[in-house]
Amino acid sequence: MFLTRPKVCVDLNRRVTLYGVFTIHFSPNVPSRCLLLELLDVSVSELLLYSSHQGCSMWMIQHCARDVLEALAFLHHEGYVHADLKPRNILWSAENECFKLIDFGLSFKEGNQDVKYIQTDGYRAPEAELQNCLAQAGLQSDTECTSAVDLWSLGIILLEMFSGMKLKHTVRSQEWKANSSAIIDHIFASKAVVNAAIPAYHLRDLIKSMLHDDPSRRIPAEMALCSPFFSIPFAPHIEDLVMLPTPVLRLLNVLDDDYLENEEEYEDVVEDVKEECQKYGPVVSLLVPKENPGRGQVFVEYANAGDSKAAQKLLTGRMFDGKFVVATFYPLSAYKRGYLYQTLL
Repeated sequence: MFLTRPKVCVDLNRRVTLYGVFTIHFSPNVPSRCLLLELLDVSVSELLLYSSHQGCSMWMIQHCARDVLEALAFLHHEGYVHADLKPRNILWSAENECFKLIDFGLSFKEGNQDVKYIQTDGYRAPEAELQNCLAQAGLQSDTECTSAVDLWSLGIILLEMFSGMKLKHTVRSQEWKANSSAIIDHIFASKAVVNAAIPAYHLRDLIKSMLHDDPSRRIPAEMALCSPFFSIPFAPHIEDLVMLPTPVLRLLNVLDDDYLENEEEYEDVVEDVKEECQKYGPVVSLLVPKENPGRGQVFVEYANAGDSKAAQKLLTGRMFDGKFVVATFYPLSAYKRGYLYQTLL
């Protein structure tokens, strides 16, 4: 399998993860230039499907928003526009524990737009919509699109992640064109009834700042990263820790108070768990807290996310001491800091 157009992944260390370039000759006169890139995991599009129209957690939205904004800030600083931001083009990297952008097939250098039709329907900024319509009619637009089109797309994506709804028809409606701010307020008000404890108004204001019809009024990516929304310490839901792989596995329903309070039994069962976990790959570290937070939970750090994914698949649902084991992933960065979320089943 090869790529007919480059799919470039920009990570949060401002590096493009490219492992190699090679050529495939399917016929003597038609060589195909190919890029070898890192293997990524679940896309935001899949996460939206898994959310069953309930929307994603604030932790996941915050994580995705920060990661994408950092990638966009880097791209825009270098003078490039992604021009096709959508849920399918944002993928989770288990090894780097972040969301990454892919598919730069429509990208262009700002001020030198060489692509007539940009962005995907439903995530297309108003100025790009106008430009595409003019191009279809054989007319030349007076102005080129700028990096602001990427912020519009991200605003729609974040609104879909929060609402759990596809908004393609909503953003094309006359009601949206007449007063998009009121529609955003209505979406957030509806969700607030379901969970009034979530402080969502900072996210609402951030999304609004990305969805101005006038591109000159849209917040730049670098400035958006300073939003108060990113200062709120949200915790992941257990569903997040199942869907987003990392090199760290967390096992629930393994140890109860009897094991924790008897030192000999505690050491025996920890050794048993480590021996079982090593069947799926080298274990870098293993932690079983005796006190909260994390009391009785088992944290297993593998050398890579591939091993932890194999272990999660095979350990989930296994019986241990008459109980079903629940295996989720766990953020490596939080584990390294000793920050243990107290997630309830």
